[in-house]
Amino acid sequence: MRAILVAVLGLAAVAAVAGSWLAPYDPAAQDLALGAAEPSAAHWLGTDDLGRDVLSRLLAGAGSALMWPVLVAACTTVLSTTLGLLAGYRLGWVDALMMRTVDLAIAMPGMLVLIVVVGVIGGGYGWAVLAMALLFTPGDIRVIRSLTLAQRELAYAEAARTLGLPASRIMFRHLLPNLAPTVVASSLLSFVAALVALAGLSFLGIGLPAGTPDWGLMVQENRGLLDLNPWASIAPAALITVVACAATLLGDRAFESLSKGGLR
Repeated sequence: MRAILVAVLGLAAVAAVAGSWLAPYDPAAQDLALGAAEPSAAHWLGTDDLGRDVLSRLLAGAGSALMWPVLVAACTTVLSTTLGLLAGYRLGWVDALMMRTVDLAIAMPGMLVLIVVVGVIGGGYGWAVLAMALLFTPGDIRVIRSLTLAQRELAYAEAARTLGLPASRIMFRHLLPNLAPTVVASSLLSFVAALVALAGLSFLGIGLPAGTPDWGLMVQENRGLLDLNPWASIAPAALITVVACAATLLGDRAFESLSKGGLR
């Protein structure tokens, strides 16, 4: 099962990096005379209402659909791990201040804030990524902090403090490796959440200009073609679902394997 999940995400990564070169047609090229057409030998997934090849747009849109969620997951993981370790290990006023900030952030309606930020500021997905990273981080901080509180009281952490090791070394050289299963699983879940959220923004027409090759935007633009060429809308929706499920299941498998002492 793990091999299948890795293969699915590997293919998605290849499409995200090289999709524009792999596309059989120019994703922006229009053929108004052809219009929306069902799958054929020339167009494996058919065309949309402007005669654009659906497969080419799927491959070209993989970069937009996947690279931004990866960036969100990376930012969320770095911020939450660093701040969670700091709060759980230092305690005192640092922990109190950080937890009150986390409580305030969690109480905010995340998706509504995201829609307002992107809708008002505009500028594509750049601000959405920043806002999403800040919105996803508080929940992960709480998780990492709770695990750090448990780890800091164990014998190996006490021994490190007795030897006079600096706090930064204890946190990142001794505590962090024991938090790796949760960190890896949380990063994959953050990727999935960002993938779905950004696709939702695109479906609402927020973040990217019309006509941009993007999976979420393709679902929105082609939802009226279900009678003429259903694949124009079903294919991008299916890819979002498959990638999200694969990343979620891989995160679960990674957590179990790392908890047992390493991926096997």
